[in-house]
Amino acid sequence: MKVQILYDKDSVTRNLRVGWGLSLLIDDRIIFDTGESGRWLLGNMKKLQVDMERINTVVISHDHWDHTGGLWNLLKNKEGLKVYACPGFSEGFKKKVRKLKGELIEVDGFTEIEKDIFITGEIAGEYKRKYIGEQAVVIKKGEKLTIITGCSHPGIVKIINKVRENFPGMEVNMVFGGFHLLDKKIEEIRSTAEEFIKLGVKSVGPTHCTGDDAEMVFKELYKDNFISIKVGLVLDI
Repeated sequence: MKVQILYDKDSVTRNLRVGWGLSLLIDDRIIFDTGESGRWLLGNMKKLQVDMERINTVVISHDHWDHTGGLWNLLKNKEGLKVYACPGFSEGFKKKVRKLKGELIEVDGFTEIEKDIFITGEIAGEYKRKYIGEQAVVIKKGEKLTIITGCSHPGIVKIINKVRENFPGMEVNMVFGGFHLLDKKIEEIRSTAEEFIKLGVKSVGPTHCTGDDAEMVFKELYKDNFISIKVGLVLDI
């Protein structure tokens, strides 16, 4: 299954727009998160020759501007897109999706949205001492799992453990996305990276809000199994 990075803080070529936030395309049909700007996201999609007609679903990890920013342009360009959200998202977000004729689907528990593509449902997290709900995407290939995260406000290790509870005994082959470690001390970062090893995570691609120090620690620990996530990159899951 193909996963293509549509929006992030770095790119494989200079003609692709970068910024704060994250967006990627799963199996040419599902967009996970939408970055900070719809204009920039759609510009990258055009340059990457993404076929808008094939896209039928958008999954939003959490209700923050740098993950929802491009959603509104997507809905204006294609009515009726399924939008998977957490029940804890703001009423303003939900009303805007409906106003733009998106099909809002609120998921609280682990759900298969396409064959072998799952969302975790709302996982409790905290941001600036306030509650935030967040969900991640899981791709199953044989007996191996790939976990894709937006910002990991609930804690990246908590998210991995949540996935493992739903797939006992299966190997976590890859985890990539935002790990939200940019404000953590190096000792906590290293402890988190070492926990990945204990949990059997085979490869990692920390990006977005993970932070430079954390990316360095993961790269040091994972060596050749470290993936540098950039706009335009295509991963074969």
